[in-house]
Amino acid sequence: MQGLATDVVLQNRLEQIDSKVEEIRFPDAADGVDQDEEWCEIVVKGEKRRIRLHDYADIFRIPGFYEELFYDHLKCCSPSYIVNLLDSVVREYGERPDEFRVLDVGAGNGMMGDELQVLGVQSIVGIDIIPAAKEAADRDRPDVYDDYRVADLTDLPEVEEEHLRETDANCLTTVAALGFGDIPPLAFAKALDLITTPGWLAFNLKESFLREQDLSGFSRLIRRLNRDRYIQTLCYRRYQHRISITGDPLFYVAVIARKLKDLGDDLLESLQGG
Repeated sequence: MQGLATDVVLQNRLEQIDSKVEEIRFPDAADGVDQDEEWCEIVVKGEKRRIRLHDYADIFRIPGFYEELFYDHLKCCSPSYIVNLLDSVVREYGERPDEFRVLDVGAGNGMMGDELQVLGVQSIVGIDIIPAAKEAADRDRPDVYDDYRVADLTDLPEVEEEHLRETDANCLTTVAALGFGDIPPLAFAKALDLITTPGWLAFNLKESFLREQDLSGFSRLIRRLNRDRYIQTLCYRRYQHRISITGDPLFYVAVIARKLKDLGDDLLESLQGG
């Protein structure tokens, strides 16, 4: 009970933060710490707090912290990298990004949406399961998204699904959100199901999640989508997504693909509980 009380106090304090982070401190040694367990200490108003890097709700509540942590300190480049790659591939196929109506899944505080807006896409709808993400996007980038929905794609109410289909999205983007339980394979497949056919798909994934021995389910899903011609992968590129808290490179794979046909209920049902 004491641990729960401490968590509640920390949550309340984080909700009240309206000051800049004065300092970010990473552990001197973090050998053996998995990427989803990375953490740092922050100093706000002279008070130290420890935050896990994948506790996005806590991070989004502090204005400017997400950008300072991941982009300034850890050198994340994925939103701009994925958007530039998408732009290049799309133009090679004789289409134009300004014709895109994008569904940005795992939208966070709008970093990807910001890059898509610069690209000149027609409209952008954001989706995230974390209410604090929408609050951060509304606070930090109020003019980026035409709409922003807080929704669980693995358990999407019928009225919410109808609303998303009415956006007539023809491009799905999901960046730095797959493979760690934030967006499971079923949610990714459902997002793909929501865009029109034909459509475009741009996403990234840590390279280990696309190997044969992957346990997350993404390797198997992506192979199935290609094998059964639901999608056609047009570009598959390894790059450095960011550095770890110890300065080591973290490599991801960027994928640009076309959606060739609608996903059947049998495929979505096969992912239930997996």
